[in-house]
Formats: sequence, structure tokens, C-alpha cells
Amino acid sequence: MNQALLDKIESEQFRKDDSAFRVGDTVRVHTKVVEGDKERIQVFTGVVIGRRGHGLNETFTVRRISYGEGVERVFPIHSPRIDKIEIERHGQVRRAKLTYLRNRVGRGATLVREKEKETVATPAA
Repeated sequence: MNQALLDKIESEQFRKDDSAFRVGDTVRVHTKVVEGDKERIQVFTGVVIGRRGHGLNETFTVRRISYGEGVERVFPIHSPRIDKIEIERHGQVRRAKLTYLRNRVGRGATLVREKEKETVATPAA
């Protein structure tokens, strides 16, 4: 099929409130969970350790430490099951995938340097 036609069809499925989070950010993902005939919101909080894919197939991986054990979940960005993505804090990292966090234990496993606010120096008159 023509790629332009596929992009047009996919564009209708995209998430409208695309939050600009990056690898290294600590995010809170609100997912819809269906239990029987009820639906509730479950929150998964952790550090984004990777993003991959393109278009509708784009996914991101969130890692957190739960009861001393590392837990990772992969979420499709444009899934209707994701209610919203909140950014708790921005991290400053120098690589695209943070898989080295898997080998760390304790505080080092969750430690990503927080991004400093850029200050604008005012020239002295």
C-alpha cells in the first residue's frame, strides 16, 4: 500500500495529548484495567529506560523497584488502555537506553540525575 495512505489512516488513531517525556524521566502511567464488568485506573510509576518503534507501534519501557525486585512494563504510547502519562521529574541522561539500571541494586537502581533548570544570565548594565 501507499505509505502516505497508511500514515493518514494511522493519524486518526494517535493520542491527542502526547506528553513530551524522554528516556530518564520518572513518569506515572495511568492504565485502565478491566476486572469483570468493572473498569478501574491503575498507576505504574517508574523511570523510562527506553523508547522504540515508530508511529502507532511506538512503545516505551518503564522500570521500578517493587519490594526489592525490579519490575519492567512495556506500554504502547498510543494505546486506548493508557488514560494519561504524567511526568514526575525530568532526568538528565546521556544514552538512549538505560539497560545498565538492571544491574544496579538499592538506591543506585533508581538514581537518575535530575535535570537542572537552565538559568539565563542577565548582562550587567
